[in-house]
Amino acid sequence: MPLVEFVAGWISGAVGLVVGHPLDTVKVRLQTQAVYRGIFDCVVKTYTHEGSRGFFKGMSFPVISVAISNAVAFGSYSNALDYLTRSGHNNSDQSKRSSLTAVFMAGCFSGLAQLFVSAPIDLVKVRLQNQTKSGGNKYRGPIHCIAVILREDGVKGLFRGIWALALRDVPCFGLYFLPYELICSMLTEKQPGNTAVLVAGGVAGVVTWACATPMDVVKARLQMCGGGGRMYSGVLNCITVSVREEGMQVFFKGLLLNSVRAFPVNAVTFLSFEMLLRAMTNSPQD
Repeated sequence: MPLVEFVAGWISGAVGLVVGHPLDTVKVRLQTQAVYRGIFDCVVKTYTHEGSRGFFKGMSFPVISVAISNAVAFGSYSNALDYLTRSGHNNSDQSKRSSLTAVFMAGCFSGLAQLFVSAPIDLVKVRLQNQTKSGGNKYRGPIHCIAVILREDGVKGLFRGIWALALRDVPCFGLYFLPYELICSMLTEKQPGNTAVLVAGGVAGVVTWACATPMDVVKARLQMCGGGGRMYSGVLNCITVSVREEGMQVFFKGLLLNSVRAFPVNAVTFLSFEMLLRAMTNSPQD
């Protein structure tokens, strides 16, 4: 039932985004601006100069559009896994449980499938999150941001940082679903309950972001090219310049925030997805 999985992914993505956006804003600013001494300094300065609204900058657009990306990711994952699982079993005596290889491959496919949807959305989010009162507001909102990017850089401008995003998302979406499926199977033999889903989803988020953070830094810096940030010629140039000027630790900027944010956001996202899926398919919880 592809449509059901896409709808459940859509709604669960929006729920997860709202939960994690404030910490995501702090993370993006730490990764792209050198004016903050750390997490606490960024939080204090953001609240002092912009109030609580400053933590929700750039959320109105992705709360709707990131849901589309999440719908594509969850929908394509579920259907790819179903295809790989069915094609991998030739008789009724074989186990119906998905192999870890199939889970990883389906996850990588979902990361690739959502890439062209998420790239423009993530770009606009990062540009809006980096606007501060002291730095001026180049963009009046998401639509204006898109219009400015199109005017200055054309359609290709909406896909700045897409190669870094691909290097982050394709393998990391494989890792995203792998610990989730593994932990769920360890905690229950049948359909996982709410507690199992929360734990598995939270751990999956932490594991994924621990691996994704280095390329997430590169992606964010490339997305700010032309939006007030430093100019880089590409992924390799951004990596080289960043290491030369800031050392290897630059790739771990935002790691703590990503990890702290990842557990509740992904726990809520997976739980919402599973509950919606059960409700729309009338599948009782074991």
